[in-house]
Amino acid sequence: MASVDVLSAPGTPADNSKDTASYLPSLRSTQGDYVDKSSTGWMRSTHRDMPLDEMRQRYKKDGYIWIKDLIPREDVYDMREHYFSHFSHTGMLRPGTSPRDGIFNPSSDPNAHEGIGGIPEEATKQLLNDAHADPYYRNFLAHPSLRAFVRHFTGWKQELIVDRALLRHNCPGSRSTGVHYDQYFLRDGDDEFLTAWVPIGDCAPAGGGLMYLENSTSLGKDLEADFLRKAEHLPKQERIDAFNKFMTDDGFMSHDAVEFKEEHKEKAGRWLVGDYEAGDVVFHNPWMIHAATKNEDERGRIRLASDLRFYEEGARLDRRWMNIWRHDDGL
Repeated sequence: MASVDVLSAPGTPADNSKDTASYLPSLRSTQGDYVDKSSTGWMRSTHRDMPLDEMRQRYKKDGYIWIKDLIPREDVYDMREHYFSHFSHTGMLRPGTSPRDGIFNPSSDPNAHEGIGGIPEEATKQLLNDAHADPYYRNFLAHPSLRAFVRHFTGWKQELIVDRALLRHNCPGSRSTGVHYDQYFLRDGDDEFLTAWVPIGDCAPAGGGLMYLENSTSLGKDLEADFLRKAEHLPKQERIDAFNKFMTDDGFMSHDAVEFKEEHKEKAGRWLVGDYEAGDVVFHNPWMIHAATKNEDERGRIRLASDLRFYEEGARLDRRWMNIWRHDDGL
């Protein structure tokens, strides 16, 4: 039987000791307090050679599956270096450091260098547009290790990726992605899609990566059903819009992980996170509730990641997502 990696906090053995409070991660979202450690936990990671039936069962139960070492590490860091090279003239990077490392310049204002999930400045918007259309990035999305795994895991003969893949950088101290589930951004297509979250570089638990609300698939479905009941009288274009009158201004359900969990305490589990490494990929279902942690990386690393949506060829697609991301696309 293939081995399975069990994530433990740095310096601790891979056993139940990782569940004690002293080894649990300190997490917070863009706004609000730190999540009480009794409400945090570690995601479980999975080796890519785990038997397929076991992987599928794990995904169905957890709502996500974190695959270790799926993409060659050097390929991921090549992408990281390419991306940050385009921002080297902006003052974002610490002087004397390599774009491959992506270390934030501590003398800069992090809010002046926000990407998607924050409020980018005008000068940054065109750089972000260019990065998303860059052939180097588009080729990275077609990485054979990633695509082969998607077909293997889903059993699809041919996968299709929506063109509106997202590249998100998150500087230490800046705003980040709020609490959400993916389906409400893609309401005009089938709800049977697979999201892949790809950290482009190592990302510590408090380094701005994703945290997942434990066992939240059913909560996501309930929230969506409640929204659809409220919005059934709206015109279609407003009903499928994540920014309609029943949603928040920026489309997220909350920017405060503590507050959101308290509001849904009867159904919400712990906030789970991983110590992600370059080459890892986390796949999650359309209903799994998640958010980015606030980037408080001790080494000053900028979090860079891409999130992709895969459908089986022939599925009904949300055509709004079949164009490359632009800052003014309204989605």
